[in-house]
Amino acid sequence: MQVGYRRITLAPVLVALGLIALAIFGLHAAAAGPVLGRAMPALDGGPWLNGGPLSEKRLRGRVVLVEFWTYGCYNCRNVEPHIKAWDARYRAAGLVVVGVHSPELDYERIPAKVRAYVHAHGIAYPVVLDNDYAIWKRFDNHYWPTRYLVDRRGTVRYRHIGEGGYAQTERRIRALLAEEPPR
Repeated sequence: MQVGYRRITLAPVLVALGLIALAIFGLHAAAAGPVLGRAMPALDGGPWLNGGPLSEKRLRGRVVLVEFWTYGCYNCRNVEPHIKAWDARYRAAGLVVVGVHSPELDYERIPAKVRAYVHAHGIAYPVVLDNDYAIWKRFDNHYWPTRYLVDRRGTVRYRHIGEGGYAQTERRIRALLAEEPPR
C-alpha cells in the first residue's frame, strides 16, 4: 500500500513568505515616499534663521543634510548633538546642514521661540521655519526627527527616521563627500 503525499512546490511558499515580509518590513520602506532617488524638493517656505534662503542652485555641488525637527520633540533633542557635530566636522568639506523646523504643537509655531531655542542651543546651521508644512509635504515626510542626505547633483540618496543610525549616517556623509562634484 502506498501512502499518498502532496507535493509542495517551493515557488508559492517563497512568494507567500515574500509577501509577508513586504507587509511587515516593506511598510517602513514604502513610507519613504517618492522623494528618495529624485531631485531634492525646494526648501522655500517660511522665514530663515542663521542665513538662507538656500535654493537648489545655491546648494548645487554641495552635499546637503536636511533634518526635519521641532524644538519640543524629545527625540529631536537627542539627535541634535549629532547634527551639530556633523555640521562642525564636515562643513569645510562641503556639507551643508539645513534644519527644517516643522512644528508639532501650537507653541512650537512661534518664530521668536524657535529663534530663542536655536540661539540657546548653539545651532549654527541654517534653519527654515515650515509652519505650513510646505517643505514637509514636498519631501513626503511623516516623522520627527527625519534626516535626508542629498548628493552633489541634488538627488536625495538617503533617509533615516528617528534616533540612532548615527554611524551609518556618518558613513553616508563621508561617501557622498568623496564623490566627484558635477561638472
